[in-house]
Amino acid sequence: MSSQTTKSLYWQGVRDGAPFVLVVVPFSLLFGVVGTEAGLALSEVMGFSVLVIAGAAQFTAVQLLSDGAPALVALVSALAVNLRMAMYSASLTPYLGAAPLWQRAIAAYFMVDQSYTVSYFAYESHPRWSVPERMSYYFGVVTPICPLWYLFTLLGALIGDTIPEAFALDFALPITFLAMIGPMLRTPAHVAAALVSVAVALLAAGLPYNLGLLVAGLAGMMTGAQVEVMLERRKAARQP
Repeated sequence: MSSQTTKSLYWQGVRDGAPFVLVVVPFSLLFGVVGTEAGLALSEVMGFSVLVIAGAAQFTAVQLLSDGAPALVALVSALAVNLRMAMYSASLTPYLGAAPLWQRAIAAYFMVDQSYTVSYFAYESHPRWSVPERMSYYFGVVTPICPLWYLFTLLGALIGDTIPEAFALDFALPITFLAMIGPMLRTPAHVAAALVSVAVALLAAGLPYNLGLLVAGLAGMMTGAQVEVMLERRKAARQP
C-alpha cells in the first residue's frame, strides 16, 4: 500500500461525496433559517451544527423546543432520531475497527448519513482495501459535505429572512433520505421495517411533541428484528 494509493482513494471519496452537495447546501441553509426563526442566537445555531452535526436530530430538537416541548422530550427525541448512528457505527466496525483511536474518533464525529452510505457500499465493493485506504476514502467523502454544512448553516442564519419561500428549501430533507434509504432496502426485514415505520408514523402523527416519530421508529425496529428471526428459523428448518 503506497501513499499514492491512499491519496487517489481520498480523491475518489471526494468525487463520490460531491453529488450530495446538491442536498447538503439547501438542507443546511434551511436549518440556519429555522434555527434563527425559532429564536436561537447565531452562536446557538452554529453550536447545533458544529457539535451535533446531525441534520434530522437538529431539526427535531429545534422544532420541539419552538413548539414549547419540555427540554427532556426534545433531547430524548433527538437521541432517538440519532440512534441510527449507533447502527452505522456497528456496521462499519469490521472495516474501520483496526484504525488508530484518534482516526476512529474523527470518523465518528464526521459520521453522517451520506458519509456512512457512500463508504459502506464502497467497502462492500472493495473488500481488499486496507484500513488506511478505507479511512482515506472515508475522509474524502466527508470533505465536500461537512465543511459546506457549517458554511451554509451560517449563511442561512445570516440571510435566512431574505430567502424567498418559493425556493422550497425543505425539499432537501425527504429527498436526501429517500436517495439513501432506497438502495438499502435489500432484504424482507428492511422492507418490512420501512413499511411499518411509515404506517405507524402516519397513524401516530397526532401525538403531542412529535412522539409519533419515536413510536414509529420503535415499531420499525421491532418489526425488522422479528422478520429477521422468522427468516432465520425458516432457514434453519429447511436445513437437513
